[in-house]
Amino acid sequence: MSRLGIAGIDPEFEARIIADMEAVEALLRSHIVGKYPFVIETSRHLVEAGGKRLRPLLVLLAAQFGDPNRKEVIDAAVVCELTHLATLYHDDVMDEAPKRRGVESANNRWGNSVAILTGDYLFAKTSLLLADLGPEAVRLHAITFERLVIGQITETQGSTAGKSMLEHYLSVVADKTGSLIAASANYGALLSGASAAARDTLTEYAEKIGIVFQLADDIIDIASTSFESGKTPGTDLREGVLTLVTLFVMESTDPADDELKKILSAPITDEAVVASTLERLRSHSALLQSRELVERYAAEARDLLSTLPAGPAREALIELSNTVITRTA
Repeated sequence: MSRLGIAGIDPEFEARIIADMEAVEALLRSHIVGKYPFVIETSRHLVEAGGKRLRPLLVLLAAQFGDPNRKEVIDAAVVCELTHLATLYHDDVMDEAPKRRGVESANNRWGNSVAILTGDYLFAKTSLLLADLGPEAVRLHAITFERLVIGQITETQGSTAGKSMLEHYLSVVADKTGSLIAASANYGALLSGASAAARDTLTEYAEKIGIVFQLADDIIDIASTSFESGKTPGTDLREGVLTLVTLFVMESTDPADDELKKILSAPITDEAVVASTLERLRSHSALLQSRELVERYAAEARDLLSTLPAGPAREALIELSNTVITRTA
């Protein structure tokens, strides 16, 4: 099995990417070090909890279409992961999450104030790296950060007139998840000196992959019948959060779905009801609709890659689009 989790990747190419990922990891861990031991401890909390590191990986893969050996590429990969980690500290406060990546969340361990300030600290560390990457890189980060914030605000605000709940949700996913993943590929292309055309293609591809990444999680929460994904099936049902599968149910015009809609309209606190609702959703047409939508996004992403030069980097990106859909972890 590929260490990067990408099936069929060229072994020699994978070895180069792994070496670069190790350089990213080393800089990520060293860059958060500051003067205050307590802040170092709180910052390391999520860094050391691991994660998929999808954003740094996309920076490195996109850089293959320019000069991937530029030092700025590694710096940009750390910028993207630090930004992601900072948003997680803030998200957990908003969601009152007790756990993150299998460990106790920072807000649960140290309180909301410390979690928020740790996120701010990581944003400051991100800015230090960005300052040396040039004004275009800073501008890209500002635009991306704006989208991240707008995504969070519009999610909190809820659907507005003229948009269905599903349309609203997809726009939130594009901003909250897709924007930073798109920026990761954009950074890789920009700082490696790839062509403008390649940069545009890679950015558009990555945004679609970012959307797929989140929507696949939504499906896993319903369709997974075990804990092998690292997630507890039905988490969104317990929290009363409508995501892809349940939003398709809510948009159904079939009177037979009225009872199910009523159940889904609030948090489900009874575990027996959670189990029975999961069973109903697993055999519901909404699950098939969700899978078809995710496949469509992934296919659109793959189609974009046809304009890029053939080679192991393009093949890795093609396989990554499949991996994002089929992953269980």
